[in-house]
Amino acid sequence: MATFGTLSDRLADTFKNLRTKGKLSAADVDGTVREIRRALLDADVALDVVKEFTGRVRERALSDEVNKALNPAQQVVQIVNEELVTILGGQQRRLQFAKKPPTVIMLAGLQGAGKTTLAGKLAKWLAKDGHTPVLVAADLQRPNAVTQLQIVGEQAGVPVFAPEPGNGVGNPVKVAKDALKFAETKQYDTVIVDTAGRLGVDAELMKQAADIRKAVDPDEVLFVIDAMIGQDAVATAKAFQDGVDFTGVVLSKLDGDARGGAALSVASVTGRPIIFASTGEGLDDFEPFHPDRMASRILDLGDILTLIEQAQEAFDEDEARKVAEKFATDTFTLDDFLKQMQQLRNMGSIKKMMGMLPGAGAMKQQLDNFDEKEIVRTEAIIQSMTTTERTTPKLLNGSRRLRIAKGSGTTVTEVNQLVNRFEQAAKMMKTVAKGGVPQVPGMGPIPGAGFAGGRGKQQPKKKGSRSGNPAKRAAENAAIASGAKPTGAAAGSGFGLGGAPAKKDGPSEEELASLQKFLGR
Repeated sequence: MATFGTLSDRLADTFKNLRTKGKLSAADVDGTVREIRRALLDADVALDVVKEFTGRVRERALSDEVNKALNPAQQVVQIVNEELVTILGGQQRRLQFAKKPPTVIMLAGLQGAGKTTLAGKLAKWLAKDGHTPVLVAADLQRPNAVTQLQIVGEQAGVPVFAPEPGNGVGNPVKVAKDALKFAETKQYDTVIVDTAGRLGVDAELMKQAADIRKAVDPDEVLFVIDAMIGQDAVATAKAFQDGVDFTGVVLSKLDGDARGGAALSVASVTGRPIIFASTGEGLDDFEPFHPDRMASRILDLGDILTLIEQAQEAFDEDEARKVAEKFATDTFTLDDFLKQMQQLRNMGSIKKMMGMLPGAGAMKQQLDNFDEKEIVRTEAIIQSMTTTERTTPKLLNGSRRLRIAKGSGTTVTEVNQLVNRFEQAAKMMKTVAKGGVPQVPGMGPIPGAGFAGGRGKQQPKKKGSRSGNPAKRAAENAAIASGAKPTGAAAGSGFGLGGAPAKKDGPSEEELASLQKFLGR
């Protein structure tokens, strides 16, 4: 996650120094805590939060739970992880829905925090979950705010209640009240009210937001905060808590490149949980906030659970079963390959998914250099093939490949590379489907697996002489074949040590002649 990238790097470097130590002294712990404190302050985490956080980490790091641990460094990482989860809110908090619909969700925050776009993201997320949301345009101050919400609603496939044109015209409190009646009449079960913001906290903003809250009595008031605004995040959150009060926090722009540590402070300072996080510009770049998963991402421990959830949403289980059967029966085609790639694209950004893997911080440069358009080019190449060519890639001769390259706007080299990759992937997956262990190109067989060629059978060791002398090697191999034990040095370890005793009658005349010839006599 880009926002916490620098913090992750600093913490990873700090823990790297601990891994060389078998036992931690008080000086080691103090040095580590000092580096953690600097990393958090540089990331714009509030000073009070940093003091409390590092104090708890130091206390626990010096306790018996670390001193008696087999690996003190890992124990300290675990302690930091648990304390990060605590300042991020502890347990995940879900939306609270009304017992009698409609559920009213009010969005509050400064102008530019991303409330309007987030309203569309939240509505689309709720619609996927089986709800019937409606967006309410109660921001009548900002120019074209109503129009923007209508466009966002259209993109999300969600209706928008906008009786007033906005641009300074209309009463937002009346619009919010009328929206409840509209939702009851049309049987929408969730009402999302987009309110006005300001460039800064002022009395007029707070009064308008408080009036809307009083008029509609929302079940949830979500404070939308820009993860990139720095230390001002804490002051803004406190002002909104005093003026309007909110039940939960939504972090927006978590894909930005700012330090973003102030977002870590909000839950701890206000005592209100973070419920959602916006991770990109697209309407699907929106996810429930899990404190434990976010802490793992910050510490570069990965977020496998979120990755699995995204995969389950994007991949069809029946389709996956059919593909597995095709792998096993060697009937996997380029058409199937294309469908798999399209499902992979439905999961979202490949970079983000790879960033959820443990240790992804070490691959930062490779991830930055990864070209997302490579998948689009691959799709174009396959779609430029005929149905027969996709089913039988062996038909792809030189002229056909040239035609495909021209049709997809690529080169013949790229077409060749795709076909080679497909054949390698099909072989590997066929091996896996039959219960074997694949041999990764350029890496050889997986060490310690005890398999060869993916058949699950261990190859017997070849018996024979290892002598560098051809004549001696032939003689020893003949002796092994006849069942006799090799004599002399060959029967023992290297350099003739520990072997069977030498012949008592000494070397033969031929051996002496060869030796004299070698010595130049």
